[in-house]
Amino acid sequence: MTVRRLAAATLTVVAVAGAATLPASAADRTDREAAVRIADVQHGFVGDGFRSNRSLNSEWVEVTNGARRAVNLSGWTLSDRDGHTYTFHHYRLDGRSVVRVHTGMGRDTSHDLYQDRRTSVWGDRSDTAALRDEHGRLVDTLSWGARHPGNRDSGR
Repeated sequence: MTVRRLAAATLTVVAVAGAATLPASAADRTDREAAVRIADVQHGFVGDGFRSNRSLNSEWVEVTNGARRAVNLSGWTLSDRDGHTYTFHHYRLDGRSVVRVHTGMGRDTSHDLYQDRRTSVWGDRSDTAALRDEHGRLVDTLSWGARHPGNRDSGR
């Protein structure tokens, strides 16, 4: 009888501890993800040379992390309304930091990432930039143009 009671008590303690820690870790993850958002978009390219790499790199999306702690963006995606998608690979966005994701080609750094595309992605007249986490959940969107004047949506 003592062994049964001890086993039951152990299982109860493990179940209660597991239930208590699950919401805390889920809340922590949500808090960190909630701090990540699309801060700004420079759509349309600037400069001379239609479709030049320099022009394409003048087109970018800024993603910011307002939290103090870094967030692992590996597997997260940034996409436009037409389905052009950039996937973050092996990238951590430091706390209180910004990264620009440029359309053209370049060498990735901690503050600038490159999609390595040869054509423009972001619509000049109207479009929507959508940021999704590694599970495909919408984290944030930013829309512009005649269809979406000043529209900001959030998956939070």
